[in-house]
Parts: sequence; C-alpha cells; structure tokens
Amino acid sequence: MLVAQNLHKYYGQLHVLKGIDLHIETGKITTIVGPSGAGKSTLLHILGTLDKPDKGSLTAEGINLLTLNEKELARFRNLTIGFVFQFHNLLPEFTALENIAMPGYIAGKSTDELHQRAIMLAEKLGVAHRLSHKPAELSGGEQQRIAVARALINSPTIVFADEPTGNLDTRNAEELHNLFFKLRDELNQTFVIVTHNEALANATDRKITIIDGRIADDSKQG
Repeated sequence: MLVAQNLHKYYGQLHVLKGIDLHIETGKITTIVGPSGAGKSTLLHILGTLDKPDKGSLTAEGINLLTLNEKELARFRNLTIGFVFQFHNLLPEFTALENIAMPGYIAGKSTDELHQRAIMLAEKLGVAHRLSHKPAELSGGEQQRIAVARALINSPTIVFADEPTGNLDTRNAEELHNLFFKLRDELNQTFVIVTHNEALANATDRKITIIDGRIADDSKQG
C-alpha cells in the first residue's frame, strides 16, 4: 500500500533518518515508538507527504509520490491521507460540523453529501450531539474525536496520527484507543500512529521501534 525505501533525512549536519525501509499494510494499525529525538515524527511527516526525504523513495498505490508537483501532492494528500495531531488543530471560528467537513470543502465535494457523512462519522464517534458547537465549547476528548472524524471525511486510504493521546487524560486516551480499533474493524481503516503510550503500542497489529534514525525492531502483534 505505502512503501518507503532507504529514507534519509538531514537537518543541517544532523542525520535524523538513516535508511528507513518500511511497507505499511492495509487495514492494520501500526505504531511507531522510540525515545524523543529518534526520528519518529520526522518519519511520520515524510510518510504523510508533509515533508520530503533527502534520499530514498516513497510510493503509494504505484504512484511515486516524490515526483508529484505541489498541486498534485496537495490533492493526493487531501483525498488519500487523513491526519490526527496531538493538539487537534481545529479551526476556532467554525463549528464541529464545519471542522469535520473542511477537507471535503477543500476537495470541492457536495456540501450536502459532506454534511451527511460528517453526521454519520460523528454518530459513530459519539459526538453527534456536539456538531453545532465551536471547539472552545468542547472537551479535550470531544475535540480529538472531531479531529478523527475530520481525518476520515474524505474516506482516506490511510490515517497518520502524531501523539494523538498525548494531550488527553487516561480515560479519554483509552477511549480514543478503542475508537481506532473500532474504525479498523468496521471500516478496514489503516492507521500509522506515533506514540509514547506503551499500552496503545502493545495492543496494535504492529509495533515499530525507531532508535537513532533506524528501525531497531519491527514486531507484528495480536
């Protein structure tokens, strides 16, 4: 599905990624763990096309993503990839419904169809009763669920999450973990998650450990 080969990334003289080879499987939850500064988020951003490697290749569904121009890459990202970040990144002036639908608005999709799907996703995620509220009126757990719905609005092939539970308390973090498993089972959704949460990492289909810019361990689980 998504294949990375020999990825290298430098920031000045700092060699952050040192030859990463990775094949992401469809319908699985893959977690990426490791100490701070190991290169986890850098790898996630490259896999999600938010950044480019200095060396290596990245292909998805037979497309060489590194050869796309900015416009082509932006459209591929919008329609194929969903993102969930630690701090939600919801737009404060828009309602929860509008935040969920935003990637679809950008893609030029029908507003009526988008809102129907947004409502369906919000129901599945347990926040349908909060759709008319703006982010400041939502709890942290509700905001993160809205962010997950937004990531799913365009029916992406893959969802990338960077420390999605890092800003949540234990109960909300556990609920979000269960939500990821539910979406995998019901929608065959593929997730790649960078996390420091060992409970989540140990429960997923695959756990990849990054140390000093290299894959130190790649374990299939469950």
